[in-house]
Amino acid sequence: MSIRKDDDIILSGNGMGETFQEVLERRINRRDFLKTVGLTIAATAVAQVGGAGVAQAAENSSQIAASTAQSGGLPFKAIKPVTQNSARPVVAEGHTMYVLLRWGDPITADAPAFDPKNLTGAAQEKQFGYNCDFVGVQPHPEAPNDPNRALLVVNHEYTNPELMFSKWKDGETSATKQTVDVELAAHGISIVEIKREGNKWSVVQNSKYNRRITGTTPMNVDGPAAGHELLKTSADPTGMKIIGTLNNCAGGKTPWGTVLSCEENYDQYFGNFAALPDTNPVKAYHKRSGEFYGQKTSERGWEKVYDRFDMAKEPNEAFRFGWVVEIDPTDPTSTPVKHTALGRFKHEAATFALAKSGQAVFYTGDDARFEYVYKFVSKEKYNPNDRKANMNLLSEGTLYA
Repeated sequence: MSIRKDDDIILSGNGMGETFQEVLERRINRRDFLKTVGLTIAATAVAQVGGAGVAQAAENSSQIAASTAQSGGLPFKAIKPVTQNSARPVVAEGHTMYVLLRWGDPITADAPAFDPKNLTGAAQEKQFGYNCDFVGVQPHPEAPNDPNRALLVVNHEYTNPELMFSKWKDGETSATKQTVDVELAAHGISIVEIKREGNKWSVVQNSKYNRRITGTTPMNVDGPAAGHELLKTSADPTGMKIIGTLNNCAGGKTPWGTVLSCEENYDQYFGNFAALPDTNPVKAYHKRSGEFYGQKTSERGWEKVYDRFDMAKEPNEAFRFGWVVEIDPTDPTSTPVKHTALGRFKHEAATFALAKSGQAVFYTGDDARFEYVYKFVSKEKYNPNDRKANMNLLSEGTLYA
């Protein structure tokens, strides 16, 4: 990545861009910044209490907080501290806790029962995935105003093979086609219909909306990088059809009813980085965006099984990850889309805001150290009455760092 400093485009020698601290120091003198903050705090305190002292301001603030709690802001008793050896989480009085979904639970009508001693990729593709991150609840498309029906969308960020497979030692010696297929299928997203009866939610087992999106699900790609040379591989010479999504961390929801899943630490899945020639410009690009690329072998060892994870054989495959993926949970036949207009980096979350001008705005952060926060502003305006048109809002726009 490059950023603008005065009139120049710069890249630091170690392949890293400027840190936010360096950017801030260019713009604001530290002493002036502290003076400004101090004056702002003082002015705010005076304004709140109409000229009263700071001690009185603090007292008033405490009273407001207590009043809020008494009026229903936090309508439950505080939980007493528990020891670190407590077997189960503790919930507040009047609340209950139960398991809705676990790794391996069947979610499709034809899914087999979970058998931890006989794991297969084919079975995992029909079962709930591993390591949940983003959790989103969407209105039911057939009953959007029914509070007892909904669609649940859950990200599955990564896998722990040492916990999943009893004979696992490490990636270099233990990875096999069977284990890699299971891990690929345990990544991605689960979409399930849920219903509430009384005070308890449950999964609608045979719902047509239930499906898995995994590390092998075909996906479309749009935006400025679609068809780019760096997205082309031997399996996809067009650079337009990507297989799978990985490291799905936080995400977000759109007002037109889709879900955004953010690909974060994608570099951990690729090995043999050291075999790339130093003269290959692709190596510099990868170095800039990936601190976990396996120098020889990755921790997972997927490159031993599938060439697409071997950077010496498929140097462009890694460029096909690190995007924001849009999924339509209301249409089980829809194909997920990777939106390159939102940039490629280690995405964390995608939060929506509507601009006064009507454009859709999404904020997302790069979760690597010393990186940036980004704002995407769509070219076209959001239309609350035209869902079909809104489905293209993330295809073109302006990306700010």
